[in-house]
Parts: sequence; C-alpha cells; structure tokens
Amino acid sequence: MIVAGVDGCRGGWAVALGSIDNKPLEVCVVPTFADVLALGADAIAIDMPIGLADAGRRACDIEARRRLGPRRSSVFPAPLRPMLEATTYQDAMAIGGLSKQAYNLLPKIREVDALITPHRQRTIVEAHPELCFTRLLGQPCRASKRTPAGRIERQMVVSLSIDRPPTGAAWDDVLDACALVETARRLVSGAVERLGDGSRDRRGLRCEIVL
Repeated sequence: MIVAGVDGCRGGWAVALGSIDNKPLEVCVVPTFADVLALGADAIAIDMPIGLADAGRRACDIEARRRLGPRRSSVFPAPLRPMLEATTYQDAMAIGGLSKQAYNLLPKIREVDALITPHRQRTIVEAHPELCFTRLLGQPCRASKRTPAGRIERQMVVSLSIDRPPTGAAWDDVLDACALVETARRLVSGAVERLGDGSRDRRGLRCEIVL
C-alpha cells in the first residue's frame, strides 16, 4: 500500500511516496494535481486548503495556529470559496481579507478543488507540515524551515536519502512533503486527529486539517 505527502512547489507538486511501514521511498515533482492522482497512492496528505468557507475563518486554521505557538505564522487563513473566481488580488480583497501568499496559491487551490469530492476526502486530506513536524518532534520546530538550522532540525525526523531536491522543488518543499507522509500513514490506520468544528462547505467538503 502506497501513501503520499504532497506540497505545492515551483515546478508543480512535490510528492513524497512511501509505504505503510517505511519512511518515504521516493521524492519527485509532477506538474499537475491530476498527475499526483495518477501515481496511484492509496492515501494522500496535501498541504493545500480543501474545504473553503463562504465567510469567516475556518475553525481548523484557528486551532492549528494555537497549537503551533512560535510557528503559528506558517498557518494563514484559507481563502474564502468566492475568491476562487477572483482574477486579481484587488478582486480577492474586495471579497474579504487575504494575504498575498494565500492569493498566490489560488491557482493550485483551484486545481485541487476541481478534482476533489466529499467521497475522495476519505483518502485525500488537507494536512499541515508544521503540525506534522510538531507531532514527530514532540514540540513545534525551533527554527524557520527556510534557515539552515531549520532544515537540519526537520531532516532529523524524516528519512531523506537524496543529495539535492528534484528539479522544480526547494528543500523546504521536499521536507514538508516527507512530513506529510506520516499523516497519510495514520489516515490508512485510522489514527488521525481532525482539527475543526465539523463544518462542511457548500460543496460538501469538510473544512478540516488532519494530523
């Protein structure tokens, strides 16, 4: 049985593939989310918002920020569903508050949203790498993932036997994807925790972060 951790990257999607009882076996970059699905993983944990509210902040984002403490800035409020129709940052801001970082993710969020269904959420879940690292380490990471110290700290808890990231991905993309594999494994075993208040969006998708 194959599990996958997936993170958006410059070249498309960084994917860490592993088995149920082993560390990640392979890291690759594929251009589209459809290509991610074509890899045939039995469970996927992805660092991308899935259930999108029409208004207000998602309870899962609030809880994730609370748990991460010093790393809480890594969790930004998910865009509202109406923002998926925005074509400019100004259009998105007219609908509601949105960070530029979140706006830049809209194309990837649209890509996932076009292929996700409530039924598929059984095996494809939204997760957050910093929550995964917190669980693996027993506490939030001390350093930012974009610093040398942060990279070393995160590499200590994932098995990564590559000398350099695959073309199209950075080290932080790869390490995040590897951490998400652990959530995918727990999803298969039924041992996940689901952050959120149980709400669903207008498409019936659960607004939750799984860890």
